[in-house]
Parts: sequence; C-alpha cells; structure tokens
Amino acid sequence: MYRLFTLSVAMFGLALLAASPLRAADMPAVDDLQARMGTPAGTVTVYEPHLSVGDEHVAIDYVGYPAVDVLAELFGADWESQAETVELRALDGYVLRVPANRFLTVDAFFVFALGDGSPFTVDNLLQNQTDVPLGPYYLVWDNIGNPALIEEGPGTWIYQIAEANLVVLSDTALLPAGLDARFHEGAALAKEHCLRCHMVNGYGGEKFEGNLAEITKDYEEAEFVSLVLAPLSVLEETTMPPLSVRLDEEERQRIAKALFDYLVALPVLE
Repeated sequence: MYRLFTLSVAMFGLALLAASPLRAADMPAVDDLQARMGTPAGTVTVYEPHLSVGDEHVAIDYVGYPAVDVLAELFGADWESQAETVELRALDGYVLRVPANRFLTVDAFFVFALGDGSPFTVDNLLQNQTDVPLGPYYLVWDNIGNPALIEEGPGTWIYQIAEANLVVLSDTALLPAGLDARFHEGAALAKEHCLRCHMVNGYGGEKFEGNLAEITKDYEEAEFVSLVLAPLSVLEETTMPPLSVRLDEEERQRIAKALFDYLVALPVLE
C-alpha cells in the first residue's frame, strides 16, 4: 500500500520542484478502509459549496470518516510530524495541497457516500457540470460548525481523491532567482487560485495541459482579466470556474491583474 520515493527530474521534467522524501498512499477501496478503521462511518452535514449560490446554502449529508483518523490509518499516528503538507491527487488531475496543521484545527472528512443513499455525485455549478462523480473519496469541511469556511468556497473541496501524499515542497519553480519581489504576492495568489488545476514550471495540478506562465504570455491583460473573472465570456463551454464571486469586485479585479503581472513576468522554465 505504501511506497517511499523522492520527487525527481524524471517525474516533473524539472529539477526546480525540490521535495524532501515523502510518503504516499493510494486510497484504499471503501470496503477496505472501513475494515481498517474498525468503526462504522459517521454522517456529517455540510453546506455543499458546489451547489450553494450567494446566501442560499444547500445542506447535504455525507457518510465518511474524520480526515485526521484516515490520515493516521494511512501514515501512522504521527502523520502530522512527518511532513508539513498533505497533498491529495484526484482522478481528474486536480491537486490540493493543505498544511498538515490545518487538519488539526479545522474539521474535515473523507466521505464516500451520500447520507440518503442517492448516487455519489454533485452538480458543479461553477464549472457548468452536472452529475460529477465524487468517488472514490471526497474531502469536505465542516462549514456549518465553522461558518468562516463558507467564504473560502469550493477550492479545497477535492473530489475523486485517489492518492494521498505527505510532502515538503519548494517554491523555487514559482519564485526563481532574479524574480522581482513585487511579484511574490502574485505567486501566492496563483497557488491559492490557479495551481490546483493548472501547472506553472512543473508546480501545480494536472487538470489542464500546458505551462500557465507560457499560456498567459499570449493574452492581453484585459482578455486575461476577463478570463479569470468570467471564463465563459472568453472561452465557450469551458469548465474553468470564475474567481470567487464571494470576493468584492474591486478585490477580484486586483487579484486578476496581479496574477497576470506575475505570470507574464515569470520565466518559462523547461
């Protein structure tokens, strides 16, 4: 089940994304996980961010286990001390990296079924998709018990989880030597808003092909900003979600422009 490995140039095509040795585990089949956990799965009620629009929050019951318990089963009771980041990889190429200590302070759950027994799918309204399969596992957060999470939107709600890793990552690919410090905020914004689906110089998700630093250089600023704020206005039938509509419009504009400035300035590294 477990394998030890070191990130390598062969894996990413880059020596820039340095990582210390990490542990990785393919997520077990649901029946296997239940047997290993030794306790029945519980039901958790959350506001489903993929279905909620504005202040209309849709409550959904899911069945699963607390994330801290699953991580302990996969990696041992001391899992949070083994690496600073938990990386979750989805079947569709989405990659979520979460500080390990966040799981210790915010309740999250690996769920694998809906409480009412209906198909384990969701309508992803922001990505114009319906009946999206959520399995094998879906990471949900207790945004009812912790309402501050509602403002974060669905970015950290990763579905189709097939693999979990404990990693220590470097930002060298995003902040190469010589990049002006004024672009550092843009790198942080790219990690938060773009690099779960997209990749920059070998760092990020694998849901969409291409180096985002290279792709962005073909856009004028106004078109790029429109793409970030309202993707369908630029690309027909895209599944790319808009930048969080829970932010005020001035902040959305500022973030989109900061992303553009950063990605245009960032060297494309092969």
